Amino acid sequence: MSQRLQHDGGVNGTNGDSTGHQPARRTGGKGGGRVRMTGKQRREQLLEIGRSVFAERGYDGTSVEEIAERAGVSKPVVYEHFGGKEGLYAVVVDREMQLLLDMVTGALTGGHSRELLEQAAFALMDYIDTSTDGFKILVRDSPVTQATGSFASLIGDIATQVEDILGLEFKSRGFDARLAPMYSQMLVGMVALTGQWWLEVRKPAKAEVAAHLVNLAWHGLEGLERHPKLVGDRKN
Repeated sequence: MSQRLQHDGGVNGTNGDSTGHQPARRTGGKGGGRVRMTGKQRREQLLEIGRSVFAERGYDGTSVEEIAERAGVSKPVVYEHFGGKEGLYAVVVDREMQLLLDMVTGALTGGHSRELLEQAAFALMDYIDTSTDGFKILVRDSPVTQATGSFASLIGDIATQVEDILGLEFKSRGFDARLAPMYSQMLVGMVALTGQWWLEVRKPAKAEVAAHLVNLAWHGLEGLERHPKLVGDRKN
């Protein structure tokens, strides 16, 4: 994640005067002419268009030509700002990763362990609901089931946050806290895969889905065995 600011001057600075953008100006000519944007405005426009096209077509199905056409500019303008499709994609992915991580970590405001679990689950569902294109980009080109890739590494970052919560819970129950990293991966992976499913069906409501996730996770933790064993004769 440390490379994020190398790709982009600031994360989520996309709108209005709060980013220091200047108003767009129109060139001369009949009918008001074409809108002339500042460099920052053009960059943000290309990012928004790229985000939409990547979500719709995936990385391989997206071309610089289409992005330039939708933006009403020539291909060299895209290359000037991002060096090409790969550079544009890197900034889009970095922004979405940062947004999701901020939403999840920002939601962990404290409280009982179950409350923290609810906060994390709902924050992920909320991100999927409010940033659908971004989530499609993350899971389409780097699905959660792959061991490497942007979304997998992001899930690892979120699991680290959950790991601290589980570690404290394990200690209070007399369990081995060294197992907390493994269980945090299990829980976060369950939520992420459910989110991918919900992205397509969109029902029930996200709060209800989050409640069912917490119900399964929490009551599963309540019945946790200190030294679980498989029922069958499987040793390897």
